[in-house]
Amino acid sequence: MGKGFYISKPLGFVLFGLGVGAVLTIFALSVVYSQEKRKNEVNARDGTRMVTTAAPHSTSAPSNEPWDKYRLPDTLLPAYYNVTLWPRLVPDEQGMYIFTGKSGVALTCVKETNLIIIHSNELNFTLTSEMHHAKLAGLGGTSAPVILKTWFQIQTQFMVILLKDNLQVGKSYWLYMEFRGELSDDLGGFYRSQYTENGVKKVVATTQMQPTAARNAFPCFDEPSMKAVFHLTLLHPPGTVALANDTENVTIDDQEVLQTRFEPTEKMSTYLLAFVISEFTNLRSPSEANVLIRIWGRREAIESGQGDYALSVTFPILKYLENYYNTTYPLSKSDQVALPDFAAGAMENWGLVTYREQSLFYDPKVSSNEDKEWVVTVITHELAHMWFGNLVTMRWWNDLWLNEGFASYVSYLGADYAEPTWNIKDLMVLQQVQRAFGVDALVSSHPLSSREDEVITPDQIDQLFDTITYSKGAAVLRMLSEFLTESAFAKGLHNYLHEYAYSNTVYTDLWKKLQEVNADSSIQLPASINEIMNRWILQMGFPVVTINTRTGIISQQHFLIHPDAVVDKPSDYNYEWFVPITWMKSGSNMGQHWLLTKTASYEPMKTDTDWLLANLNVTGYYRVNYDPQNWERLLTQLTNLNMIIHRAQIINITLALRTTKYLYEEKEYIPWESAIRNFEYFFLMFDRTEVYGPLQTYLQRKVKPLFDHFKVITSNWTRKPPRYMDQYNQINAVSMACKTGVKGCSELTRMWYRQWMKNPDSNPIPTNLKITVYCNAIAAGGVEEWDFGWQMFKNSTIAAEAEKLLYGLSCTKEPWLLNRYLEFTIEPNLVRKQDVAFAIVYISGNVIGQPLVWDFVRANWEHLTKDYDDGSFFFGRLIRGITRKFSTEFDLQQLQRFKEDIAASSFSFGTQAIEQAIEQTKANIKWVSENKVQVMNWLIEQSA
Repeated sequence: MGKGFYISKPLGFVLFGLGVGAVLTIFALSVVYSQEKRKNEVNARDGTRMVTTAAPHSTSAPSNEPWDKYRLPDTLLPAYYNVTLWPRLVPDEQGMYIFTGKSGVALTCVKETNLIIIHSNELNFTLTSEMHHAKLAGLGGTSAPVILKTWFQIQTQFMVILLKDNLQVGKSYWLYMEFRGELSDDLGGFYRSQYTENGVKKVVATTQMQPTAARNAFPCFDEPSMKAVFHLTLLHPPGTVALANDTENVTIDDQEVLQTRFEPTEKMSTYLLAFVISEFTNLRSPSEANVLIRIWGRREAIESGQGDYALSVTFPILKYLENYYNTTYPLSKSDQVALPDFAAGAMENWGLVTYREQSLFYDPKVSSNEDKEWVVTVITHELAHMWFGNLVTMRWWNDLWLNEGFASYVSYLGADYAEPTWNIKDLMVLQQVQRAFGVDALVSSHPLSSREDEVITPDQIDQLFDTITYSKGAAVLRMLSEFLTESAFAKGLHNYLHEYAYSNTVYTDLWKKLQEVNADSSIQLPASINEIMNRWILQMGFPVVTINTRTGIISQQHFLIHPDAVVDKPSDYNYEWFVPITWMKSGSNMGQHWLLTKTASYEPMKTDTDWLLANLNVTGYYRVNYDPQNWERLLTQLTNLNMIIHRAQIINITLALRTTKYLYEEKEYIPWESAIRNFEYFFLMFDRTEVYGPLQTYLQRKVKPLFDHFKVITSNWTRKPPRYMDQYNQINAVSMACKTGVKGCSELTRMWYRQWMKNPDSNPIPTNLKITVYCNAIAAGGVEEWDFGWQMFKNSTIAAEAEKLLYGLSCTKEPWLLNRYLEFTIEPNLVRKQDVAFAIVYISGNVIGQPLVWDFVRANWEHLTKDYDDGSFFFGRLIRGITRKFSTEFDLQQLQRFKEDIAASSFSFGTQAIEQAIEQTKANIKWVSENKVQVMNWLIEQSA
């Protein structure tokens, strides 16, 4: 799964662009629409490196030496590793947690060389002789050359071994090293996580290797194509259990330390290696199951049933995926571990999947529907990787999109199988497609797949874990599956997995297998899959397809939030796409058309009352615009269209504010959720202006009927709505009612919260409404309400509950409480490092907190990022979240000055996030200048 997938669910339509990006694309369409009416028309951890041995050449000067390049030379291939690691779960005399290790790797020479270059980062090595850090021996009777010199190339993270003579092509050698590292709390590599149980601090030793941190745990060939077999032994204290990718072989107890050896792994990439040493306990599948499934976590969490749901869905999801791939699960067990501290949402380590607690644990007494949905989709995402990503792995990180986009897409299919009554596949448009549109409409976006030589450094690799990789990847693969048919798509996947099992591929290998399947089907495509799909993955962005129903002219244009922005990234395809267009005419006549050129023709509408709706169910990754007459006819169909997702689509692509006038009649979740996400942009742009009052008044009238509706069907808020999607929409009803000042809403939330304050052991707040109640009650209260929420946050033993309180605390209107909260975020004993970025972004969503956060981050950004192994990801999350409200020239100047300050420092990552923030701010400025008066006047007219 990697880093980019985690989205904090309780703030679903607020947090760093999930809804905002989609909103911007929607309202940017106003430019296209208005033009049509006028007949014209985005350093690794700064700790002290433990190895300080200098390289013989300066890394600051240009060099063509192999050790100054970030990619491994193609001279050696690893076959297998023997690794023994011993993490100390108590601090040493200097207060440091350390681990020691012994590592050997069998390597084969494939090209003549007198160099061994192997990844190593932040490890101290024991001298094996007077001057060398490694021993080299021949295998199979081969003699090994003498080592002349070893050194460490810090910038490129290599240990370099210079040999007296060349290694022989086709011969194998054994490289042995002993080392020591820090078991730090930076959430990357081999690190420690901590929690308290019954008043006693517990330390967990765990891993997060993706993408380039296996080298922090032991020296290795740390590239995805360098697959090998791993023989692992872990030493650990009595009373703890050791887990790894494969099953344990034997545990030896010498009374002082346990030694657990593991069966050899399958041939796999280093980034998928994982091990955990803890006092965790587990739930397990019945003994008759052919795959051992275990859910691991804190004893208190497991014994209270928080892992029960995960256990209940894991086996059905595995069986579904076996059937989907038509390929047996490759391993004998599937351990899933909930960690108290984890930077990402989860990680697909083969056979040992690691999760944030919130991503694996669910407590029906405390957690919401949204929490439950998150658990099942994350589990499916990670298990989908067991085949697609683990069994068959991308050759290099430039094809990360294929791994993560595919798992994101399949997560909805598997979750729908596990929970068939939820209709969860319908949510993919809101949660993935629209989210991708927002980022991909920026000129600072990037193609799904780049050339290998464009993704070299760890920072460049880190930056790929983003919305484009996950959400656009999912959207584009969904589109491919739709026009091929799901059955043909799945058959091609089976053939792909069968041919390339235990090896590495590039994306075109999948296209070949899908093309072979399509050749045997009745689906007629206008070009090869390679020709069609390369236009979607090798160039950034997406088209807006304009359909003129009067003339029969259909055209495509690269869609940009800022239509005047200059696209300085060349494309071999001139930003044109092969677009699969599905449509419905006047509610019944279905059709499909491929748009292969800039402009084409089709049969125009025959009458003035006929209407056309294109891109049915938003299966295509493109926006649609129409002539004004068809827009008008579509507006009249809002309440008539039977398919709910069609109403949501129209809400999302309609520009005139009057399309929202019908909302007082709407009771369905998807159209309301889509409308709220759209209006969120209005709140972001106008919550500090005179437009906010009329906007609040207008929406209050629209949401009041929905609020009253749920009050009735829940018997005055005492029951849960019977329909699953209604349970989601109840959250919208209460949240928007309180946001817009509907009478009775604030009183309701404060009443629930006060009842809880009177009896902290019995929370009366409905689980699905907690996030809204916490926020509104704390916003309406003062220090007493905030302090109570903070105490409940500190006392919480359920991650999902803590997350809701983390957000609710950001809603206070007291500046001094917000400043105190900001100071708390940089105290690891108060807020876990995994939650820091989210807490800060939450506070920035508060109109009072936003300027406080901006000042705080600029003053503390080096401190905020230096302790994170995934600094680029962390920093990008902060920047995207904090700058969402930026819409003035002054905001832009401050952001540009911040960019200059960073460029002048030693800070080497996060540039992509800042560029995207600058472009987004410019688009916001333009949109506000062009629309503020118009929006204000329209809202005033509605209240007249």
